[in-house]
Amino acid sequence: MNVPSGVLALRAKQQEGPLARVRLWDGSTPWLVTRYAEQRALLADPRVSADISRPGYPSSAPVNGSSTVSFILMDDPEHARLRRMVTAPFAIKRVEALRPAVQKIVDELIDDMLAGPKPVDLVEAFALPVPSLVICELLGVPYSDHDFFQDNSKTIIKRDASPEQRMAALGHLAGYLDNLLDEKLASPGDDMLSRLTERIKTGELSRREAAQMGVLLLIAGHETTANMIALGTLALLENPDQLALLRDTDDEKLVVSAVEELLRYLHITHNGRRRVALEDIEIAGQLIRAGEGLIMANDIGNRDPDAFPDPDRLDIRRDARHHVAFGFGVHQCLGQPLARLELQIVYSTLYRRIPTLRLATDLEQIPFKHDGSVYGVYELPVTWWLFPRTADRQRPRQPRGSHESDHRPGQVRRFRTVRGRRRGRVRSARRGRHRRAAQPRPAGGAGRRRPARGGGLPGAGHPHRGVTSGPIQS
Repeated sequence: MNVPSGVLALRAKQQEGPLARVRLWDGSTPWLVTRYAEQRALLADPRVSADISRPGYPSSAPVNGSSTVSFILMDDPEHARLRRMVTAPFAIKRVEALRPAVQKIVDELIDDMLAGPKPVDLVEAFALPVPSLVICELLGVPYSDHDFFQDNSKTIIKRDASPEQRMAALGHLAGYLDNLLDEKLASPGDDMLSRLTERIKTGELSRREAAQMGVLLLIAGHETTANMIALGTLALLENPDQLALLRDTDDEKLVVSAVEELLRYLHITHNGRRRVALEDIEIAGQLIRAGEGLIMANDIGNRDPDAFPDPDRLDIRRDARHHVAFGFGVHQCLGQPLARLELQIVYSTLYRRIPTLRLATDLEQIPFKHDGSVYGVYELPVTWWLFPRTADRQRPRQPRGSHESDHRPGQVRRFRTVRGRRRGRVRSARRGRHRRAAQPRPAGGAGRRRPARGGGLPGAGHPHRGVTSGPIQS
């Protein structure tokens, strides 16, 4: 993929220096921080505030007092108090325990894709359902309501949505979560919303705070990861050498590395991490005065050549773990362990099970999300070929001479045994000779079978040629 024009404009700012003044919609002129080192330093500095209500905060739209979405726009100690209440389910060990369940979700969605028609919109059929199903299960939200919360989420993160539209969408989601909290209070389950109701009963949390937490977790839990799945797939399809490395590896470390590099390379949150200085701060030869706003443009920070050599090249072998896609400091993304787990499973499964996955349209026809604070694609039409014996590469190879048992949707059924395959070929050849001997041969060779034109060897010109003895299924 080409470097987006917005990135090129930010790159020009980055080359001028690590800090530059920019003008916002309200006429304010906060500092745009473009370089990686200065971004990390300021995000970890206790002299900057994430409180959206403070004078000088560089908001991207008019602020209504009731629009604060939970603790992400607060400072400590209130931020820390509320964050602790939802930290446990996102602990690394707890998240890792979800791996089998997430793998099952991914496999079943791929089964559905393979059993259905082609082409298919990967966003609707796979990228959006994976994180939505996972976060619904964690929160205790009915997945049957996914159209409702996905539509309202899109309005909230859309740049050109009016303040009234954004507030209405937030109100719809807050009311929806509040109703669910009522149900959990009456009949608690083993989910995050039920655990929040326990905090409500003890007085540690208000109903409004619990509903705001639910809204935050529901939006962040599906929107960002869904865009990473679709956009990451597109990036890999446009970089087939990197896709081949990822698809063919059995090295879990390379899968982890690929996820970190794609997070760095794509960095889908394009609104910047916004802060306001509480005191005078001197950094990179510039004096930031107390009350001045700061916008950490993490997307360009992740393409700082001083931190990531040759930053516009996708290299899944790169050590990109120090990226700032999830932010940095006390406000870094709470759900990053879950996002990483989902992406590791998706990227290590999808391309193995559908090794011939490809775009079903030209790159220029794909609608990108230029109108929101979360970047991605609105749809990603894809298709694939199915090759006998390679249609489902996730399945382990059967021992020589063993019987094949189950048959998955979309997978070409194999012969039952290696020995049986050979016998079948011999019998078929003998039957053919007997038939030809029994029939009179037309004069002049009329009626002789000729090879079809334009077909060539099955799989010719494709990286998997030579591994199939049957026709391509398209």
